[in-house]
Amino acid sequence: MRLWSIHPGYLDVKGLVALWREALLAQNVLLGNTVGYRSHPQLIRFRETDDPAGAIASYLRGVEAEAKARNYNFDGSKINPGYINESLPVTSGQIEYECSHLKKKLKIRDIEKLKNLESAIEVALHPIFKEVSGTVEAWEIL
Repeated sequence: MRLWSIHPGYLDVKGLVALWREALLAQNVLLGNTVGYRSHPQLIRFRETDDPAGAIASYLRGVEAEAKARNYNFDGSKINPGYINESLPVTSGQIEYECSHLKKKLKIRDIEKLKNLESAIEVALHPIFKEVSGTVEAWEIL
């Protein structure tokens, strides 16, 4: 499960579809609708909020917005009706790690998306995140 902190606009089609599916799985885990993946480290930052279900719903809406911008037909009715009105912190080290990880994938799958990411002066984040100083997040599996 990879729930990207960077903006979903950097993802190729395969990555965006995978993100949608994985975030829906994360939503089911956070809602207690599945027994698998309950201790997955990518869920820690959502669980640390006052409203984990609202946080993942807000995350999914950001992914859905990118899909709509590309004229993809993701079913937004699958998103739980929660919402958070706060930004979640993500460290600068985590952002750098994710960019490096995604660049390796895009080098194989989508050169144009790779160029887009490499040319970014400042990497945009998923709308629910804000950058804070720090190293790679403790929950990241390196």
